[in-house]
Amino acid sequence: MSLSLPILTASPHEPENTAWLGCLVEAETPGEVCALIEALAQSQPYCVKASVLMLKHQDAPQLAETLAAAPEDLALAREALKSDEGMRVSADSRRYAIPLLKEQQVVLVLTMAAEGSTRSLLIRIGSYLQLGVRQLHHTIKLAELYDSHSQLEHSENLQRALFSISELSGSDLDMPDMLREIHRIVSGLMYAENFFIVRYDPEPQTMRFLYYADIKDEDQPETNRDIDLDERKHTLTWYLLTQGKPLMGSNEQLLEQVNGPLIIAGPDSDDWLGVPMLRNNQVQGALVVQSYGTGLVYAREDLALLSFVGNHILTALERKESKDELEQRVRQRTVELAEVNRGLRQEVRERHRAERLQEALFQVAQLATADIDENTFYERVHTVVGGLVDAKNFFIALLSDDRTKLEFPYYMDAGLRHQLSRPIGRGLSEYVLRRGQPWSGTREDIMALSRSGEVIPHHIGEPSSCWLGVPLKVDEAVIGLVAVQSYDSGATYGAPEQELLGFVALQIANSIYRRRSAAALHLANLRLEHRVEERTRELRAEIARREQMQQQLHHQVMHDPLTGLPNRGYLRERLDRVLNRIQSDPNRRCALLYIDVDRFKVINDSLGHLAGDEFLKAVAMRLLTHVREPDMVARLSGDEFAILLENIEDTLTATVVADRVLQAVATPLRISGKELEPSVSVGIACGDASYLDADELIRDADMALYQAKELGRKRFAIFDEALAKGMVDVLAMESELRKALRQNEFEPYFQPICRLGDSRVVGYEALIRWNHPQRGLLRPSDFVKIAEDSGLIEAIDWRLFEVSCRLLAQQAPSEMFITFNVSALHLRHTDFDTRVLKMLDRTGLAPSRLITEVTEGALLDNPESVRAVLERLRTAGVGAALDDFGTGYSSLSYLHSLPLRMLKIDRAFVQELDKTGSSNSTTVVAAILALAHALNIQVIAEGIETQAQLQTLVSMGCEMGQGYLLGSPAPISHWTNVQKG
Repeated sequence: MSLSLPILTASPHEPENTAWLGCLVEAETPGEVCALIEALAQSQPYCVKASVLMLKHQDAPQLAETLAAAPEDLALAREALKSDEGMRVSADSRRYAIPLLKEQQVVLVLTMAAEGSTRSLLIRIGSYLQLGVRQLHHTIKLAELYDSHSQLEHSENLQRALFSISELSGSDLDMPDMLREIHRIVSGLMYAENFFIVRYDPEPQTMRFLYYADIKDEDQPETNRDIDLDERKHTLTWYLLTQGKPLMGSNEQLLEQVNGPLIIAGPDSDDWLGVPMLRNNQVQGALVVQSYGTGLVYAREDLALLSFVGNHILTALERKESKDELEQRVRQRTVELAEVNRGLRQEVRERHRAERLQEALFQVAQLATADIDENTFYERVHTVVGGLVDAKNFFIALLSDDRTKLEFPYYMDAGLRHQLSRPIGRGLSEYVLRRGQPWSGTREDIMALSRSGEVIPHHIGEPSSCWLGVPLKVDEAVIGLVAVQSYDSGATYGAPEQELLGFVALQIANSIYRRRSAAALHLANLRLEHRVEERTRELRAEIARREQMQQQLHHQVMHDPLTGLPNRGYLRERLDRVLNRIQSDPNRRCALLYIDVDRFKVINDSLGHLAGDEFLKAVAMRLLTHVREPDMVARLSGDEFAILLENIEDTLTATVVADRVLQAVATPLRISGKELEPSVSVGIACGDASYLDADELIRDADMALYQAKELGRKRFAIFDEALAKGMVDVLAMESELRKALRQNEFEPYFQPICRLGDSRVVGYEALIRWNHPQRGLLRPSDFVKIAEDSGLIEAIDWRLFEVSCRLLAQQAPSEMFITFNVSALHLRHTDFDTRVLKMLDRTGLAPSRLITEVTEGALLDNPESVRAVLERLRTAGVGAALDDFGTGYSSLSYLHSLPLRMLKIDRAFVQELDKTGSSNSTTVVAAILALAHALNIQVIAEGIETQAQLQTLVSMGCEMGQGYLLGSPAPISHWTNVQKG
């Protein structure tokens, strides 16, 4: 590397040149060094303009940022590079071209104000220019290395992508999965979020969208059918397939590239790139990528890359299609071979059936004369018939002696044995008996007989698909019938089955006649003998049964059937006796321990009721082993038990027993293969002469139990007067809540939701307030817990919902919306969306003005049901917002799965924004905003209380917010007056 002109002695050091040298040392790119050389030259007297031209790298903007030059300067620079003189002067002697780096084709072009001043300029800046040229040489080499590394990395990525595409054609992935994988591979090479693949069949002139992914197109084409090419005429895809040439650019640029009118299908894109997939110069399909709102513009390199990749994708698609076609032919051939094999097997079965038929007829003839009882005879005949005919459903029906009833001594249906007897009617059985001839038919035949009035079918369960009945005859007199039926839609009964059943019917009829004759004679001899004995046994059995029933009834009334423990009634009787003894002996005391098993519902729901019963029995046994005589353990209901200590010295005795019970029950227990650690809560009430009956003591022990559970379970609590007073206060509050509902004492307060950019109110959140007649205005924290426990919260919420919507519709501008909180309790009702829409009809509020707020806790209860309800509301126009976002462990998953219009950033993040060291909160809020904007979800920041918090949110691009800084909750009239003012 060397300067092409001699090094001249520089002028004395000057301050500005020292600063220039510092900038030169810090310059990192060729463009920066060129700018410094130009500035150095232009700072000299008589220099009008200085330009450094890099002719070798004029097509590589990454090496030189500024390459614009006048044509005459370029021409002069090229002449200087060809000359051996080291400098080239223009015809007017005003412009000079001085090669700086001939190998790199770098030329300095100077435009001077006067002739002959160039030499003095070079003398002044010669040494500095030499340093600049050296720095330029180094930066050019470094940029060339970076460019070479980038190209190598690009080539490696392309090779990996092509290898992956080649592997896909031989993979086990089905076509949709393979296309999604191709999309992923193309996205790794260029921006391809919006991407589709089209296959083209030139013979019938049809096309098919094999794959289509677009973030903005809501009317996406079907991917499972062929489309006539003329349906897409003059669209970009049509031009790609018919012209067979790539298309790239904006809509205006694309219009210049096609030879006809252009119809834009789908949303307008910022930039569009499509390439045809060719095989032997024939168009076989196309690949298309496009961008929306990203500012991204596809380059010629992207076009070449997509064209190159497209050929490999076409090969992979053709291989996959050929593989699928081959598999289809193999399956078809397999079906054909199976059909031939089925015919051969059917012929073999027919021969085997003929042999079994002969054997069956011989077996039935033997059974008719065998010395077996009637029931065994029927069962064995059924077994023989079932070996040849579909006889899973088989019955024998006999006419009664007076011919008014049809009795079924053997009736097997759906694997179950039935004992039937019914009056003669107009069923299928009676139809065969009337005709005296066999009859068979399908369900349609049975329906035809029914429509003609010949039969009124009698059947157990579903009607049969086919039915066959043959009459039983003795000396030409019909005494009954034998029948088979099938519920299989593919089953039929033909002539072979009817012939077999006819022979069976003959043998059954003869056997029945002989057996009935012998049985009638034998019965007549034994009837009188057994009559007295039977009556005597009946009386003795009746007496024993009544005594046993009385004993069982008394035990059942006073004991729990599951655990065998005394029940609540037994406990009350025993407790009344103990309290009566205390009335006669005031120094005596007793104690009642009211016990509740903690979280038994979870065990019952998780392991099942049988396991729950075993668990309760195990708990009962543990309680029994830690109670001495005459104390008693009782089961009151469900998972509630009680221990009665009949005689205690003081309260300490009861607490010792309670503590022992807690420890005994807490021992790990294994139920249904699960190791459980049971626990109980215990309420203790000590009985003295002040208690007059058992219900009072049970009530106080129950109150103490409630207190123990409130304190966190696994403990005991002792009843006292303060506890009784608190319980009375809760009851009073419940009564007042019911009265408040009747008298409309609840009122919605509206907290404004503002657009942070201009602080304009765009909506409100409705919050409940109670105008208590004695205590004044109450907030939700004063009464919501009691309302939830008493079951009144739903009615209160619906009152808030309806009044809020009506007030907003009547008094607020039409563009404002309202939000209110929806609890998990509401979302458990599958008709919640229906009730909301009916409410909107009554109040006159447009659905688009309502936003329902749900929390992650409500979603965890039943995610699928909640998602379905919110989707139905979204279809009707009602929006949904995710409240307290960022505090749950799975909040992010709900953003993708739920139909959300808004999300509300939890106040815990907002309140940290104006504090020192709040970078974590700032990062979280920024991430939430970016994620919401990407998903097209509006954001509301909650709890804005300071100006610093507001300014931070505005700078971060947050759209809306609410908090005491923007407005406190107030009646709707307050906000309407503010707007008027």
